[in-house]
Amino acid sequence: MASTATGDILAEANADKRAEIVELLTRAYWMEIETVMSYVANSINPDGVRAQEIRDSLAADVAEELGHAQQFGQRIKELYGVVPGSLDFHAEQSSLQPPHEQTDIVHVIKGVIEAETGGIEHYTHIIEATDGVDWVTQDMVIAILHDEQRHRRLFEGFLREFESG
Repeated sequence: MASTATGDILAEANADKRAEIVELLTRAYWMEIETVMSYVANSINPDGVRAQEIRDSLAADVAEELGHAQQFGQRIKELYGVVPGSLDFHAEQSSLQPPHEQTDIVHVIKGVIEAETGGIEHYTHIIEATDGVDWVTQDMVIAILHDEQRHRRLFEGFLREFESG
């Protein structure tokens, strides 16, 4: 590491804070990877006339979520971390598992809302942890947070429509 300025997240003096940020980014990376897997399944499995818009929305979002995972991975690397491999993966998103009844679109919608909410909460935590310490990571995560809020809002609208009729 070339830099020695204490205000620089890459400085040796900030190794502990950098390790904390890498750990937070690694969790975010896995959240996005898991979301990609679940969105692929839920963009294929649902049946019924009203399922098409949900399938299409999730299929389109796979690339965005994968892009988020790649951004988190790149930042982990830039902070001298190591992007983990598949053997380190542990699934957590039980609400995004495909429903037993493939016509249960509300289950899928609620799962998406729950996953997006979890992302929003974790990314807000990263933004707070990087404030004044790692502006680059903070800026990146703010942009990703915006995507997650937009997606949650879209699915909240889907839920209102499905529950009203």
